[in-house]
Amino acid sequence: MAELLPVLGAAGAGLGAASFLVIGALVGWVARVPHAVVAGVMAFGAGALISTLAFELVGEALETGGLGPTLGGFVAGAVIFVIADLALARQGARARKRSIALQSAPGIHAHPAPAASTTIGLAVAVGALLDGIPESLVLGLSLADGGFVSLPILIAVAVSNVPEGLGSAAGMRHEGRSARYVFGVWGGIALASGLAAALGFMLLADAPTEVVAVVTTVAAGGILAMVANTMIPEAFAADRSFTGLWAALGFALSFALTQLG
Repeated sequence: MAELLPVLGAAGAGLGAASFLVIGALVGWVARVPHAVVAGVMAFGAGALISTLAFELVGEALETGGLGPTLGGFVAGAVIFVIADLALARQGARARKRSIALQSAPGIHAHPAPAASTTIGLAVAVGALLDGIPESLVLGLSLADGGFVSLPILIAVAVSNVPEGLGSAAGMRHEGRSARYVFGVWGGIALASGLAAALGFMLLADAPTEVVAVVTTVAAGGILAMVANTMIPEAFAADRSFTGLWAALGFALSFALTQLG
């Protein structure tokens, strides 16, 4: 039983961070959140993720695995994410972090009519899973590496999940999806994220440092590509006045947590 506790801890961390997708979806289902608020949360989460991957993921991978595995994994992660993201974009998942509120902001195009977008909601959900798997893996890896879940990673992932759940749930409701469908999808993604965190712990807890460095930086490269492709453009398009400030604040908080931890 004692051997299962770390695995359950990793799964709980992944599930806990991913549960903010469900929280965001609930808010997006019942309320019309001002686009400036959604953009601010999105920019804050983007800044926190950038800080976390720089200091918690890539920096530590360099120290333990060396420059070659670190750079190779990082570039590979970015390439994998971009290819998958391009495929999903053709199915309507490009704006998966965009809510109905954001669509009314300057520079944002309207969401397609329900009749023309019957597959967008599902593509958005698959895109959210694509975003969440590397985040969950690094949560599990942080537990395997230090014996406890990294607080900066946990906070950065949780905050970044809120606007994604909010925007996607609003889009699915616009398509005419039922509450059972929407929250079933997001609940499933949260469970998959918990499983990914547990697998990250189980498969890599005793792996060579070079292997851990590669896997960590593959996830980091995917996260940075996701931030650059989706979070920052959507936030900036919705609110060009304070996106940079919110991103800087998110970076600062994550960096402070890293140093204090």
